[in-house]
Amino acid sequence: MSSLFPADKLFVIAGPCVVEDDALNLRVADELKRLSPSVPGGIVFKASFDKANRSNRDAARGPGVREGLESLRRVKDVTGMNVITDVHLPEQCADAAEVVDALQIPAFLCRQTDLLIAAGRTGKAVNVKKGQWLQPEGMRGAVEKVRGANSTNAELAVTERGTFFGYGDLVVDMRSFARIKGATGAPVIFDATHSVQRPGLGQGGSSGGAREFIPLLAMAAIAAGADGIFIETHPDPDNAPSDGPNMLPLRDLRELLKRLVSVWESVSR
Repeated sequence: MSSLFPADKLFVIAGPCVVEDDALNLRVADELKRLSPSVPGGIVFKASFDKANRSNRDAARGPGVREGLESLRRVKDVTGMNVITDVHLPEQCADAAEVVDALQIPAFLCRQTDLLIAAGRTGKAVNVKKGQWLQPEGMRGAVEKVRGANSTNAELAVTERGTFFGYGDLVVDMRSFARIKGATGAPVIFDATHSVQRPGLGQGGSSGGAREFIPLLAMAAIAAGADGIFIETHPDPDNAPSDGPNMLPLRDLRELLKRLVSVWESVSR
């Protein structure tokens, strides 16, 4: 099987924030499948079966483990794409690993030892998001926990998603890619959509966002050494159940990928 997180080819993780109905999931996945050959390292489909870290109690969370994993299984069966999803609890890892190709550890949970070890034990590829409060070198411990639980040398990546200073905004330090790579030896991904999130500043106290900065930050991240890009995308972000303000409209993805590949080619020669 080809690498999901290659260190020598630009790759992309993309999809809706949360698992929705089959029509929406497959609409996005079909477009990503069409676009995947244009990205040197390909595209992995992403959607979460549960958004367990919402600011508000009544915020949309998704269909849950059982229904969500069945939806992701249908995406794989219909499109043949590789799939990644978030896990929030150690007991979710084994079930998710039966369906998806990679597990993702949310940024808020990047120091949860039991979760990291359970993800590593599955033998699946693991992407650990860096906590918004954590210095780049702080990810060494998270990576060691996953690697220590995994005897199969499965793939591992770390995602930079900006640093939160408590004022409803995130700041991306472009030095982080080199620092994370130096500390962990893992490929580094840039989360271009959650990095433009504005936590708690959206309508009714939900997360806001500034999606107009997604292309700028994504191109800068590749120029600064990011190996992959994470992009949440949706056909109608303004009416999406979760994280709409910081998702890229699906219609804009093709052009952005062209620009990202162009930057990658110019800095990788």
